[in-house]
Amino acid sequence: MNLQTAFDFISLEKSLDIAARVAPYSDWLEVGTSLIKSEGIRTVRDLGNAPSNLLTPTRLAERAQQVAKSVGVKCTVYDKRDIEKMKMGGLLAVNRGSAEEPRFVVLEYSPRKAKQHVALVGKGITFDSGGISIKPAEKMEEMKFDMCGAAAVIGTIEAAAKLEIPVRVTGVIPSTENLPGGSAYKPGDIITMMSGKTVEIVNTDAEGRMILGDALHYASELKPDHILDYATLTGACVVALGNEAAGLFCNDDKLARKLIECGERVGERLWRLPEWDDYKDLIRSEWADMKNSGGRWGGAISAALFLKEFVNCPSWAHLDIAGTAYAEHETAREARGATGAGVRVTLAFLESLSQS
Repeated sequence: MNLQTAFDFISLEKSLDIAARVAPYSDWLEVGTSLIKSEGIRTVRDLGNAPSNLLTPTRLAERAQQVAKSVGVKCTVYDKRDIEKMKMGGLLAVNRGSAEEPRFVVLEYSPRKAKQHVALVGKGITFDSGGISIKPAEKMEEMKFDMCGAAAVIGTIEAAAKLEIPVRVTGVIPSTENLPGGSAYKPGDIITMMSGKTVEIVNTDAEGRMILGDALHYASELKPDHILDYATLTGACVVALGNEAAGLFCNDDKLARKLIECGERVGERLWRLPEWDDYKDLIRSEWADMKNSGGRWGGAISAALFLKEFVNCPSWAHLDIAGTAYAEHETAREARGATGAGVRVTLAFLESLSQS
């Protein structure tokens, strides 16, 4: 940001010497950086707060394209026919009960001097009824927020591009609705994922991990240095941590420490939970490679272990933002609605990579 842009943020009296009125240029750069980050968060809030009849998977993809165009980022949108060719069985299965077509979005921010590559994967369920395993009616309207992981990817890349952070970032967004219907996927079905692994469906409300499984496999094939995924994945994580912290699952201790440090610095707390193989029995299936739900106990952990089955990257982190993605009530810190969870901590992490 140049000095003239900084001046736009304040009102100056014509009769006074401008040089005597403004703060040091470095301070204005910091102000400009904060404003850019807040714009990325605002994008997430706008997307998250939109009603699901207006923010369909198609509209979410169009919004991603608009944001990408505004900051010079490449955006590729794959429609249902493309998704079928890519054999994304998880995304297609969840979509079967909806009249709205699925979308798979890839955003590519590629600065010239980038030395590291980070893939960001976001859950894009634009409305989640639970499918055949339907949710209770109470507060079902809040399930429009089930795409806040996808929104976090869009907002983060928007801000990273504006800030010109010298790290290559690829955003991967699988998007669909999860609704009941005559063609909806059912408990007992066995689904073949993009990776070739098979999944026994025991709960159609465990749909986020199905679409993320395909997206994480896709991201792994890009061979990035790090993969971060964001998902309003489990109520179990909310039970464990409430609304004060997101659950962090990570296969790399160094990455986990860095993300926790970044989160503390920017006021976005992460709490690491185990992803030990001891919990794998929870998702073991007699009929397929795994089942899509491990039941009530350790639900956030079994969900993370399911995702891990589709990750081929030595440095991966899963952020369960179910408790932090939206606020039911206005507080001194957050307005009611979508919060922009994931953006602050990820931008801090990307900046730390650019400085190393």
